[in-house]
Amino acid sequence: MAASGAILAIGVPEVSAATPKRGGTLNVVIQPEPPGLMLGITQNGPTQMVAGNIYESLLKYDFNLKPVPSLAKSWEISDDGKVYTFHLKQGVTWHDGKPFTAADVVFSADVFLRQTNARLRVSLEHVDKIEALDDHTVRFSLKEPFGPFIGVFEGGTMPMVPKHIYEGTDFKTNPMNATPIGTGPFKFDKWEKGSYIHLVRNEHYHVPGQPYLDEVYWQVIPDAASRAVAYETGKVDVLPGGSVENFDVKRLTALKNTSVTGKGWEFFAPLAWMWINNREGPLSDKRFRQAIMYAIDRNFAKDVIWNGLGKVPTGPVSSKTRFYSDDVEKYPYDTAKAKALLKEIGYDGKPIRLLPLPYGETWQRWGEAVKQNLNDAGINVEMVATDVAGWNQKISDWDYDLAFTYLYQYGDPALGVARTYVSTNIAKGSPWNNVEGYKNPKVDELFDKAAVAFPDAERQKLYDEVQKIIVEDVPVAWLLEIEFPTIYRSDVKNLVTTAIGVNDGLGGAWLDR
Repeated sequence: MAASGAILAIGVPEVSAATPKRGGTLNVVIQPEPPGLMLGITQNGPTQMVAGNIYESLLKYDFNLKPVPSLAKSWEISDDGKVYTFHLKQGVTWHDGKPFTAADVVFSADVFLRQTNARLRVSLEHVDKIEALDDHTVRFSLKEPFGPFIGVFEGGTMPMVPKHIYEGTDFKTNPMNATPIGTGPFKFDKWEKGSYIHLVRNEHYHVPGQPYLDEVYWQVIPDAASRAVAYETGKVDVLPGGSVENFDVKRLTALKNTSVTGKGWEFFAPLAWMWINNREGPLSDKRFRQAIMYAIDRNFAKDVIWNGLGKVPTGPVSSKTRFYSDDVEKYPYDTAKAKALLKEIGYDGKPIRLLPLPYGETWQRWGEAVKQNLNDAGINVEMVATDVAGWNQKISDWDYDLAFTYLYQYGDPALGVARTYVSTNIAKGSPWNNVEGYKNPKVDELFDKAAVAFPDAERQKLYDEVQKIIVEDVPVAWLLEIEFPTIYRSDVKNLVTTAIGVNDGLGGAWLDR
């Protein structure tokens, strides 16, 4: 599916009906280089992308975020929403040949990941007990109904780890972290730091016939322009979302034998915004924050800076995420309205510090455009340049006024949205929690109730209400539902088939060459 035109058309990936061919080598860009590949310990994006083909969880999720079998072949949820019973595939083995059983599930979820995965730990607080009923049956008993629970069985959230390797060890220093063992379609072979990560076919994979590829090289190419050249010259076959600058996307997708898709990010639904430090000065007044929203030309950013790759959001919940509502106050681009609000509160021109996200030229351009918008409305903005480490430090220490970011939503507001707005998640030291310092007891109450409400219709009512409140308060400035295009050779078939795309898509991928 080739793309053309002023604004890139991103569509559904083509799923080939032809008989898959076995063999071949796939070269994929990974950027930045992962800090590690033990997915139970490291959950950042690059690690999930590579290690998601080494490790697996009980379920996968289709483009509509509905669960489909993975290590679990079937499951039941009790009528009261409190008991989840999973029936595991039989004959599944770890990469070292040991059998995968229900004991591994209990160990992974109830022991290992409770220690190592802070995001999952929050969801597991709703779990009363996890039991292996037999070698192939696992039961999760919840303290109360928790609607999002069916969404936590994704590979990056609840990866299965081998009990026989980790039980009784210091998980973070276990030497096997350097040579990860999973159940996935590919096995770890070699990592040349700064150059490539090599995975090879798991010949005993539990999905008949898969994987079709012999091997995968994840190529580490630090410079965005060099990544684009690597695709043009044939060194790499796949550029996952975010691999190249947006201004290169149109040129690259016009090349022969090239396809592009925006699918494969539905589970993450990346939403970009500006942190607004709510704690003091003019930014502590919601009218000032509303003025910021009116002052920013978000459609310009979408169409020009992001080449049409995205959608202007209406609030804290992405339109791709469950329980989204657009029945909220709207903030069209309106410089005059922004100026009126600033006059109403008596803004005296105090300088406002803005930190762009140091992830490349696209983000720098976006920072400059927002600075110009805010200056036009009468807000005195000073840009503060940082590298990635400096950005992380400043955000974690709350040493900013405005700062760009984007976060994943993980398919449900209780999993990926509430963390940004509940006051219980205000803590220095992390750039991923309630960094803005927003406090609203009603919002806390609604998020708490919505997480455990049952059935979904009741959850929707509560999320409708909380979205209205948050959008009026503007604790952050929502900018764009980002669409990261995956660019790949047209002879690479079945690359993106789930809501997390390349992260778990290589088992069914094959080369028509």
